[in-house]
Amino acid sequence: MPTLPAVAVRLLELSRSPETELKQIVDLIKTDPAITARILQATNSSFFSFNTKVNSIERAVTLLGTTVITSLSLSFSLADESISSGPMQDFYLDYWKQSIINAVAGEAIGKRCQPGLECEYFMAGLLVDIGRLAMLKAISREYYPVLVTYESQERQLFKVEHEFLGLDHSLVSGKLIEKWGLPAPMVQGIRLQHFSTQTLFDELTPGKHDMEAAIVLSNAVGDYFNSSSSGLAIQRIREISSHFFGMDGVEVDRFLEEIHERMEAAGNLFDVDMSDIDSPSEIMSQANQQLLELTMRARSETLLASEQKMQFEREKQLLVSQNEVLQQKATTDTLTGAYNRAYFDEAFESTIRDASARSLPVCVIFCDIDKFKLLNDTFGHKFGDDVLRQFAEVFRRSLRAADVFCRYGGEEFVVIVHRPTEKGVEKLTERIRDAIEQEDFMHLNERVPVTASFGTTIMMPGRQDNDCGEEILKQADEALYESKEKGRNQAHHRCLINAQERELIKAVNNLKFSRWLVSNEILDIMAVSRILLQVPADQRSLGQLAVDFKMMDYEQVDQLTMAQKASPRKRIGDMALEMGFLTPENLHLLLCWQCEPPDRLMNSMTANNLFSEKRSRELYSQYRKSIMSTMAIAQ
Repeated sequence: MPTLPAVAVRLLELSRSPETELKQIVDLIKTDPAITARILQATNSSFFSFNTKVNSIERAVTLLGTTVITSLSLSFSLADESISSGPMQDFYLDYWKQSIINAVAGEAIGKRCQPGLECEYFMAGLLVDIGRLAMLKAISREYYPVLVTYESQERQLFKVEHEFLGLDHSLVSGKLIEKWGLPAPMVQGIRLQHFSTQTLFDELTPGKHDMEAAIVLSNAVGDYFNSSSSGLAIQRIREISSHFFGMDGVEVDRFLEEIHERMEAAGNLFDVDMSDIDSPSEIMSQANQQLLELTMRARSETLLASEQKMQFEREKQLLVSQNEVLQQKATTDTLTGAYNRAYFDEAFESTIRDASARSLPVCVIFCDIDKFKLLNDTFGHKFGDDVLRQFAEVFRRSLRAADVFCRYGGEEFVVIVHRPTEKGVEKLTERIRDAIEQEDFMHLNERVPVTASFGTTIMMPGRQDNDCGEEILKQADEALYESKEKGRNQAHHRCLINAQERELIKAVNNLKFSRWLVSNEILDIMAVSRILLQVPADQRSLGQLAVDFKMMDYEQVDQLTMAQKASPRKRIGDMALEMGFLTPENLHLLLCWQCEPPDRLMNSMTANNLFSEKRSRELYSQYRKSIMSTMAIAQ
């Protein structure tokens, strides 16, 4: 990430303090003659239009105020750092044109909704696309083909960025603004700048989130004047300006004219020629033509896509069928239909890796058919094969879809239990044992008693605990042997979870949205278990989650990373507690969100028609309030 000059950094710090005096601002600016000269030049420009000439930085600061001075100083610092020549020069110029338009638009919106604070809106607009500048400077070689494609194909820049780089400049902008310590509404507005209007309407409230909405609107205005997507931009401008600022069609037209009139003066502040920006009326005709072309193209593409989709689906279905056959042969035991040993080894390794990263328990169930050799010797190998097939079917009926059932070898089977609990594993094992004992295994119309013995182990792997997989299997095998030794047709359990880990699991489970739904008798356990199968874990690291939840900052995450290098087997959550970065309640909430994101469970309830979208959101809101209340009491 680019760093700011020392003067700009110090100005940001001073601007955030209510105790800062004008003299401190003046003295700091004077330490940088270049910025001093630029500010005096700006103060006397047509952009501010003061009646008398301003000759001293003291008077300039008094007239403009600390926020405007900070904004200009920051802007000039960035502008001076972004001079380029060669093939990237035009891209830098395009960035500054867009940023200046964004800034003027932000100022105009600020005058409408928060008079007196329009300078803050100017700065927000100026910085909304700062991620583009960062990418131009830091990864110019990788960014060049993105910009060339964007210009040649007339597509929206953030979509091309995602296609080439897997991220867009709004993410980079948000990280920079957050790193520089600028206000949270500015960070949020920048994060949302490319979200759909429906998402904006859901997340932002008119009158309450003016800064955030203004940033999104100013970005759309920049796209309208300075991109090839003017048609899409004007649609977005009309929707956002109407919803958040109550501007109708005529007011939007006046608003755009006002911005166009201010562009040249704003461009002079940064020595950027804005004369080639067309007027709103000229752009409007282009935008309307573009919208018409998009509509016609969409209709044509819909018809063509429909035909192509049908052909694609036929070919896809054939390939899927062929692939399923090959996959089944590679991973499935042909006799029983259970997964084979190779599949188990891979799935078990993946389960441990995920559990280690997310502080989750791992459990396996070993099962062995009692006296199977005697069955083969007495009734023949064909009957033995029939028993294995029927046995596997009985086993499967007692498991959940997410449990992984494998034939380990011969008459021995193994299960990787999904989201295990100690009591749950014991109940599951007993249910399977009883189902096998009660099953009718028939030979020549006579029932042959068949039973099985079980051994289970549940454990919470430590970070980089590479030997825990072997230990889990060893303990489960010993528990199985114990069942055999003590008479067969029974189960023995080994719990390798210590008291501290047990308390952690309990605390995390108590915070889960699914637990709240069941305990409040909104859904039963079966219904919750079914929809949880469709709820993927949150793939963000614990550190990233903590930053996103405002529980930690990136500096603390870096400190944890360094500390973890010295103690690689220690869980990052435990280290965060030891270093005082997280409270136990914070850690429990983060781990809960990692393994069972409540917002995804909310969406799953709606998708499965358990509740309407409105009702699902209400339940989610009630759950959040309940959790926050519980955490406040605990703290």
